[in-house]
Amino acid sequence: MSRSSLPLNKHQESLTLILTFLLYTSFHLSRKPISIVKVTYPDLHCCCYGMFLLVNEEPCKNIFFDVSDKSNYKQLLGAMDYSFLCAYAVGMYLSGIIGERLPIRLYLTVGMLTSGLFTCLFGLGYVYNIHSLGFYVFVQVANGLVQTTGWPSVVTCIGNWFGKGRRGLIMGLWNSHTSVGNILGSLIAGYWVSSNWGLSFIVPGLIIAAMGVVCFLFLIEREESVCVPVQPVLVVKSESKPTAISFTGALRIPGVIEFSLCLLFAKLVSYTFLFWLPLYITKAAHLDAKKAGDLSTLFDVGGIVGGILAGVISDKLGKRATTCAVMLLLAAPTLYGFSMISQLGLGPTTGMLLVCGGLVNGPYSLITTAVSADLGTHKSLKGNAKALSTVTAIIDGTGSVGQYHWSADLKDYIAILKLPKYRNTI
Repeated sequence: MSRSSLPLNKHQESLTLILTFLLYTSFHLSRKPISIVKVTYPDLHCCCYGMFLLVNEEPCKNIFFDVSDKSNYKQLLGAMDYSFLCAYAVGMYLSGIIGERLPIRLYLTVGMLTSGLFTCLFGLGYVYNIHSLGFYVFVQVANGLVQTTGWPSVVTCIGNWFGKGRRGLIMGLWNSHTSVGNILGSLIAGYWVSSNWGLSFIVPGLIIAAMGVVCFLFLIEREESVCVPVQPVLVVKSESKPTAISFTGALRIPGVIEFSLCLLFAKLVSYTFLFWLPLYITKAAHLDAKKAGDLSTLFDVGGIVGGILAGVISDKLGKRATTCAVMLLLAAPTLYGFSMISQLGLGPTTGMLLVCGGLVNGPYSLITTAVSADLGTHKSLKGNAKALSTVTAIIDGTGSVGQYHWSADLKDYIAILKLPKYRNTI
């Protein structure tokens, strides 16, 4: 590479970092509305119980689907969560393998456009007065599958641009897109949640679709594509082109299985907060849907700080596993304390949300970014860069399995909170 091409590469490096940040922010922004909208109960005016239609009543647009028993609405909401999470977990394993064999820019663009479509479809259920559980489950499954195109693609792109020595700090800062997306998604959904919940989905859907167009126009996958030498160079044809690694080959990379299992537990806690925290706050702190959604963003604010700290510490010490282990060990008693302190009022709840967010999302951020990039370029691969997407998908897919199973259990815990005789025992 010639010296005159360095300024151009630095410019493109910065552009890639900012662009991928915005791209994945839009992914999380489009996932958040469901957790905000499902908190709008009990709304006992007219024919509605929250977002649900009581049988033998006149149609009402402020609902998702019909229910014959008011006591089972949490199970029905849970079914929509399971649909998305199960599809996401299964699709993630396939997404990395497919993405390794396709141009990242095109693969990511298609995923974002289709994700925008299905997110908008969910909101159109309000516009067209659709009250079918099957419709919403189908949309959630489809959206879960296409959303898996995002993470392997953006991590691979960043891994292609940034070296191992500075990945912790850079990716810690960059991975704040997860929390920023959750915060923006909460604010956007909360703005319309009480008046027109359809827009809580349609607006994020349009945003991610628009970002898909931006991705197609501006994303540069790797550094080599912007080299501009000013002198003739001799091109030597390689004897063999690097081939994409197989699924079993990726599993044999030292550390992939261990970090995958570690993420399983970190991600199940993070996504439990993502999907259920606003609902928990409405019951524990007795707040309305909008205030609960706004307060829940503090968990993501703590996550931003935690991700950056984890990256900086792991870069300085050169010990990614130790950094994750210490933060997760500290997170365990902190989460237990949150379940008790959240009953004491807004002040203690605010502080605990920030601390919990930092300790949970710190290792989550580190594993899904810097660790995944390190393992995807492990020395055992002998320079073959065709493993980043598959390794990232395996690690994140295993984490998604954990988030799916834990979400199934937590809905029962949340259901208990609505019973006065149990509130003081939790």
